[in-house]
Amino acid sequence: MQWFKFSPIILAILISAFSAPMQISQANPAPVANGDKVTLEYTGSLSDGTVFDASSKHDSPMQFEVGTRRVIPGFEKAVLGMNLGEEKKFTLLPAEAYGDSNPKLIQQVPRAEIPKDREPKVGMGLLVGGPGEQQMRAFITEVTPEHITLDMNHPLAGKALTFEIKVVKISH
Repeated sequence: MQWFKFSPIILAILISAFSAPMQISQANPAPVANGDKVTLEYTGSLSDGTVFDASSKHDSPMQFEVGTRRVIPGFEKAVLGMNLGEEKKFTLLPAEAYGDSNPKLIQQVPRAEIPKDREPKVGMGLLVGGPGEQQMRAFITEVTPEHITLDMNHPLAGKALTFEIKVVKISH
């Protein structure tokens, strides 16, 4: 099974559902607080400058309600206190984002245990878990004739993430 890479920002957009249209409060220019619904333009990059996601890649900016834990903790914390139109650049260490990579979630599997319908390749995504067990997403990080190495960590675990954001709407 081939997986598409969805960043944490996209997952937050997919999870968030708003039934009422966003409103900008012109009468109350208060900064972003818990419970506010915010709309942001953003770019997320890694320490080497690689952009892993950006609102410009999507049909609309990112929207979420602050305080609902729909986005990574450090991202939500950085948005708190921002004003309409304000821009900010910040870097989150792994502990504030997806945590450190857990070596227990990296396992070598005999190649014979991998379904034979597709040739395993580095970067390919798989669902792992037996019948009746919760399935986990894993990515192949190494392929040899004898085994493959599966990494069940989030693809951004262990990485510092830099974001450039701009608040374009606040609904108090």
